[in-house]
Amino acid sequence: MGYSFPDGTNISPELERHIRQLHAVVGNAVTEGRFIVFGAGSTQLLNAAVHALSRGGGGVAAGVVATAPFYPIYELQTEYFASVDFQYQGDTSLWIAGGTIIEFVTSPNNPDGKLNEAVLKGPNFKAIYDRAYYWPHFTPIPAADDGELKIFTLSKLTGHAGSRFGWAIVKDEDVYNKMLMHMQLNTMGVSRDTQLRALKLLKTIMAEGGGRTIFDFGYQTMKSRWEKLRKVVSVSKRFSLQDVSSHYCVFSGRVRESSPAYGWLKCEREEESDCYGVLKAAGIIGRGGSVFYATDRNVRLSLIKTRDDFDLLVDKLQKLVSAEQDEEEGGGDGNGIEQHVANVTEYQPLRRRM
Repeated sequence: MGYSFPDGTNISPELERHIRQLHAVVGNAVTEGRFIVFGAGSTQLLNAAVHALSRGGGGVAAGVVATAPFYPIYELQTEYFASVDFQYQGDTSLWIAGGTIIEFVTSPNNPDGKLNEAVLKGPNFKAIYDRAYYWPHFTPIPAADDGELKIFTLSKLTGHAGSRFGWAIVKDEDVYNKMLMHMQLNTMGVSRDTQLRALKLLKTIMAEGGGRTIFDFGYQTMKSRWEKLRKVVSVSKRFSLQDVSSHYCVFSGRVRESSPAYGWLKCEREEESDCYGVLKAAGIIGRGGSVFYATDRNVRLSLIKTRDDFDLLVDKLQKLVSAEQDEEEGGGDGNGIEQHVANVTEYQPLRRRM
């Protein structure tokens, strides 16, 4: 097995063809006349994109920004790979005038599922659209993304996060070539074994219902989970969830609501400013709001874990809400939560550096 394919590149032409076919079926991205770059998940491609967009700045470092709440890797990665070409400048609202500004836009957003758009507009502003969740099982697809640079990942498409495969769809050939060079010097491309696995997965998707079956199943599953979570929280005054929007979906051919990957829960009581701590005491582990540069009154709860984990999450939340109702009615002391039930586990939250 050599480093490259017969065409001399590190990108499987057959896998690229299947990616283009899949986007054509879903209608979530324009690929015609675009270039595709492979990476080890979206994580590697995010930095490759920053590198490519910041080059040629005439000695002035490009600023990198994002709008809170946002995925923490944008700051952590930008600072870790510190360069004379770019530097992290914080929230979009704090950007400093002058030079190139690169804006990360997560749409649908992690953690709250909103279909975000770039805040900054103009010739000096460049957007990287993180489209990890822009699939029909998480959101209606209002239109195909025709932007300059968008990044997708296998992890949120099929759930194969550990396979570490993602791809960027790039309009500008110069940016594409810079990203390719970055990947070549970084890892000499993506493992051919990984590309083979990704190809097998996409072939399986396309063979089932012409590529629609997985999304119909995924949507029904996520819709059911979101409705169960929302039903539990809807009767509570102590907790609330984010509002979700409805849009016409080009994939389903109708108006439908979002079915987000995460619940963005908020503790409404004034004295409960550490919502992560409140939930952890009840055996529920999410990710605290400060991880996403938001208030710690919020916690991200995952709806994309196993069925058993999700059922435990709903059960424990139901007990919290029931205890709240008992307190209000004077029927109990609010301590009726069964502490021996196994925790709903999500990876421990990163702690924001002070």
